[in-house]
Amino acid sequence: MSRIGLKVINVPAGVTLSQSGEVMTVKGPKGELTVVIPSVITVTVDGATASCARANDEKHTKQLHGTTRANLQNAITGVSEGFKKELVMVGIGFRAQMRGNNVVVKAGYSHEVVIKPDAGAKISCTSDTEMVVEGMDKQAVGQTAARIRAIREPEPYNGKGIMYKGEHIIRKEGKRAASGK
Repeated sequence: MSRIGLKVINVPAGVTLSQSGEVMTVKGPKGELTVVIPSVITVTVDGATASCARANDEKHTKQLHGTTRANLQNAITGVSEGFKKELVMVGIGFRAQMRGNNVVVKAGYSHEVVIKPDAGAKISCTSDTEMVVEGMDKQAVGQTAARIRAIREPEPYNGKGIMYKGEHIIRKEGKRAASGK
């Protein structure tokens, strides 16, 4: 039984839902997103709420039920509030700066790494070592932030790298400290 799919979606004021065929269009103050609704899922909109129902109880249909409801909820949240991921760089000489819409990251390599944001995401640098990725498409924001983090993932010995703000990195002690000498 899909517990996520059965939850009712609250539609905030200023957000409108319209369906044509298998495409649900979500419009809000921040923009417009589309969500593909599979043929075995029906979405009913009643004023300030929306709900998803499935045609049968096959395994694949149950999987689509929860996924479709989550995608629709993310689109509604995106056009009303938006999504945001904050990244912090830790390390000597690590810094980031904007070059147009792209961000240029210096993270201990012999070259600069240029990251172009995905469509639906926007990158901004609040300081030399802090970046913010925001937008209304949750997948685009998360993917752009993950590509930035993948430039130099945080390592457990010195704690250097690019990490999400508030992320806890499990620290390890080195060989020398463990030997007791």
